[in-house]
Amino acid sequence: MTKRFTEISRRNVLKLAGAAGVAGTLAVYPGRRSFASSTKEYTLNVDADRIAIDGIGSNAILMGGSVPAPTMRWREGDEVVVYATNRLKVPTSIHWHGLLIEGVMDGAPGFNGYVAIQPGETYTYRFKLRQAGTYWYHSHSAMQEQLGMYGAIVIEPSGREPVRADRDYVVVLSDHTQEDPKRVLSNLKADSGYYNYGKRTLIDFFRDTNRDGFNTALKDRLAWGGMRMDPTDLADVTGYAFLINGRGPKDNWTALFNPGERIRLRFINASAMSLFDVRIPGLAMTVFSADGQNVQPVRVDEFRVGVGETYDVIVHPRDDKAFTIFAEPTDRSGYARATLAPREGMHAAIPEQRPRTILSMADMGMDHGSMAGMDHGSMTGGAMSGDAMSGGAMMGGMDHGAMAGMDHGSMTGGAMSGGAMGHAGAAGEGEERRPSGWADAGTPPGRKALNYADLKASTPNPDTREPNHEIEVRLTGIMERYIWTLNDRPFGKDEPIRVAYGDRVRLTFVNTTMMAHPMHLHGMFVELENGQTDRKPRKHVVMVPPGKTVSAVLTANEPGDWPFHCHLIYHMEAGMMTRFIVEPESA
Repeated sequence: MTKRFTEISRRNVLKLAGAAGVAGTLAVYPGRRSFASSTKEYTLNVDADRIAIDGIGSNAILMGGSVPAPTMRWREGDEVVVYATNRLKVPTSIHWHGLLIEGVMDGAPGFNGYVAIQPGETYTYRFKLRQAGTYWYHSHSAMQEQLGMYGAIVIEPSGREPVRADRDYVVVLSDHTQEDPKRVLSNLKADSGYYNYGKRTLIDFFRDTNRDGFNTALKDRLAWGGMRMDPTDLADVTGYAFLINGRGPKDNWTALFNPGERIRLRFINASAMSLFDVRIPGLAMTVFSADGQNVQPVRVDEFRVGVGETYDVIVHPRDDKAFTIFAEPTDRSGYARATLAPREGMHAAIPEQRPRTILSMADMGMDHGSMAGMDHGSMTGGAMSGDAMSGGAMMGGMDHGAMAGMDHGSMTGGAMSGGAMGHAGAAGEGEERRPSGWADAGTPPGRKALNYADLKASTPNPDTREPNHEIEVRLTGIMERYIWTLNDRPFGKDEPIRVAYGDRVRLTFVNTTMMAHPMHLHGMFVELENGQTDRKPRKHVVMVPPGKTVSAVLTANEPGDWPFHCHLIYHMEAGMMTRFIVEPESA
């Protein structure tokens, strides 16, 4: 999975993250002048090359010689200088995801005056670190992120760490395809269900009839058919290889420990399109950081991580045995696997994959009863057509007011609370329960899955003012044409969001589609409204489940022209992005 920097001198060998499995370090570029001890200077070359996943070769884009790119370890207060050289034949860029930095250094072409790095050119990123925690960096050009252009960032606090750990490992989750991303997008444009290999069959209908009765099963099929939607369409793309630190399940990336040690695992979802349910059978996890920001510790058995999100956990293996880190995408089309072990060569059993959930009418913001009299012809395969949509989350005969009464407090970005997940509707005796609803990860009774309502900031929010205005952001699209939009408009034909410096703003996300969308705002953190008062968790990605409404507040204290988009790469590329402009402070 690695390739050595050929231009770095022998004494400045790069420790590649993909090979070592732990934080790599970047070497100083020979010939560059030295800075003071508080300045960290690096070179980072971007190359096209081949990698091997479980013994199968594939094209990839490498930063610093590996997939994932070397982990950058910094310290809060450091000045960082990165010389990024583009050795591709096309423009590229590097976005520092979650970092509070000057707009032009954010690395998104077309925003804040930043211009993509042209072939053969070198761009100098320079910024001072104002935060600590787990973050990541990736391309923001031409879907290059899908081909392996991503890496982890670890920033140590200037003071004490929030938890004690004997070992510290980065766990980068990702998906990889043998196809050119442009071909993938072209296939989706031609047929939005091109990669949906799990469509329901006649056998499934007979199974549903046996469980729910003929009339109920038939009404369900007719409802989904009338909307031209498929309840098994949990992910737009399948056929991925799922990786942990660039390794496939057979390659089995391994992290070592001594029994009794406390191990810190920094999970980063660097996927293009895949949401993961993560567990370590036999080990409980204590979550203490979300998106690089410390939260009060929460003990869980599993968690769902959206694209772009990060979670830091502590595990405490006491036995002299191996444990499997297991991450399966929501569509259950495969899995990523790694191992925690006292010694190299050890491995634990790989757990059985859970059944894939079936989307429910609740995921469309309605139940079977509200389907009566709906104009299914106005619906599209992922959302309604633009003409049919009005008043927010209009869905056939249901207006936005009907959604207002929903219990948003029970929602999570990764999973709903146990009571809301509805383990009722269980299968009959001797029949395996089929999970129902996007939020149902199939968590066994008695096991705890993290949900957004569990997250509570470890320190009070710095700004507790009530928002002075609210901005509704409707997540919209036409699935049949694979057009994804915000407020019915694709990027380039949209109206930017504009706020004044210092404004206190509420963002209300209304998801009118059957897909979950991880919404990412560059340049600043938002505070998730999850039932907390002065300790709302601060995040840079907010997962908005299908058919649901989620809100967050922010203080617009980072002037600039910031990208605001869904972090599912093909959704962003298909138009689900806008500009979030914070006007500079008046003189």
